[in-house]
Amino acid sequence: MGLQLVFTNFVFSNEQNIQMDAINNIIETIANQLWGWPMIILLLGTHVFLTFRLGVPQRKLFTAIKLSVKRDKSGHGDVSQFGALATALAATIGTGNIIGVATAVALGGPGAVLWCWLTGIFGIATKYSEGLLAIKYRVKAADGRMLGGPMYALERGLGWKWLAVLFALFTAFASFGIGNMVQANAISTQLHSTYSIPTAVVGVGLSALTAAVVLGGVKSIARVCGALVPFMALFYVLGCAYILWVNSAFLWPSIRLICVSAFSPAAAGGGFAGATVIMAARWGISRGLFSNESGLGSAPIVAAAAQTRNPVRQALVSSSGTFWDTVVICAMTGLVIVSSILAHSDISYADGDALTRVAFSKIPYVGTTLLSIGLVTFAFSTILGWCYYGERAVEYLGGARWIMVYRVVYIAAVLVGSLFSLKLVWNISDCMNALMAFPNLVALLLLSGVVARETKKYLWSGRLDEKADEAPIKLKRK
Repeated sequence: MGLQLVFTNFVFSNEQNIQMDAINNIIETIANQLWGWPMIILLLGTHVFLTFRLGVPQRKLFTAIKLSVKRDKSGHGDVSQFGALATALAATIGTGNIIGVATAVALGGPGAVLWCWLTGIFGIATKYSEGLLAIKYRVKAADGRMLGGPMYALERGLGWKWLAVLFALFTAFASFGIGNMVQANAISTQLHSTYSIPTAVVGVGLSALTAAVVLGGVKSIARVCGALVPFMALFYVLGCAYILWVNSAFLWPSIRLICVSAFSPAAAGGGFAGATVIMAARWGISRGLFSNESGLGSAPIVAAAAQTRNPVRQALVSSSGTFWDTVVICAMTGLVIVSSILAHSDISYADGDALTRVAFSKIPYVGTTLLSIGLVTFAFSTILGWCYYGERAVEYLGGARWIMVYRVVYIAAVLVGSLFSLKLVWNISDCMNALMAFPNLVALLLLSGVVARETKKYLWSGRLDEKADEAPIKLKRK
């Protein structure tokens, strides 16, 4: 604790705190503007457009799940299809599934859960398209590594290098917010409030664990995430399932309330007041994106490293991540929160990001521990996954020589995030999410014809096992 006090006093004076509050208010205003109706229409509209443009690829969900656990040794790539999916899930299954959903319910009402869920359902098509373009336009580095993502789709598919550079910049900045300090702060806060572990101790330990994994590169990250993701997801889902079983009498009323209040927030009753449909949609969709990252453009960066014989196979595998993240885990979190509010008079919407913690505390003896383990593993895996995203963005901007510098700074940011309250970082993360989404959605919409052709060629023609005609090109620049 002494380290934290010394560091805090050194960095922040009262005058500086006032200035930080003013900056935070400005950033929050910008975030609210970015996540207004234009973004909601663009994001959800892209999800719906791609769903029907591609012939509803959600129909192939079970095929996608089966492919995700198969190793495609005949394809080019650095890690297995499951390794790429596990790394993407590690980055997406984080505090957005726990704190993010609770925040959406607190600020947008129970109806935000439906908007979050719908974002996931239609977002499967967007995640599919992102994964396809990542493989289609990926390149091979001089050392044999596969590099891809929206920046390469923008540059090679559209010839818009300037927009590719902007996307990479936004991704690099976002990796320190959504992927790093927000997650580190969630871990340190949870462990301190539950077990009274000093945040400085948590920060040092978390930084050391992060360094042990990320310094080994994508194969090390994929290996750890492949072991961690199934455990943490199953552990959390079982906890949610137990609460829903205890609250079974309130399960159907919760579903009905979520559906009705999505379009009439006043239906939430006296415990929730002042919401509008735009608030329910705004918070549900934004937290849905924060959780599953469909349309954000982050997941295809690691999808490009997968061993796969054609773009559609990995596209299907990538799309299954949105199903697990939002359609299953976020939906269960939302039901747990709403059913617990209906079942217990001492829980209200005003509890904000504490809603999930209060709900889990109703599990005798082990509820708090279950949530702590879930949140810590979710958040730590996100730190690992986003480090890879940031690395690839930095490499695109300045070359491989900057990767180690980035890793060192990233590890240091984990410590900083563990020590401070980061409302400002949350708001900056919201801004970076939106700024990443714009160029990525441009690529998805303008290259949707390419996605449709590849989908028709391999998916709807029954040629999923066929190898692609062309191998990834070799990267010319350093």
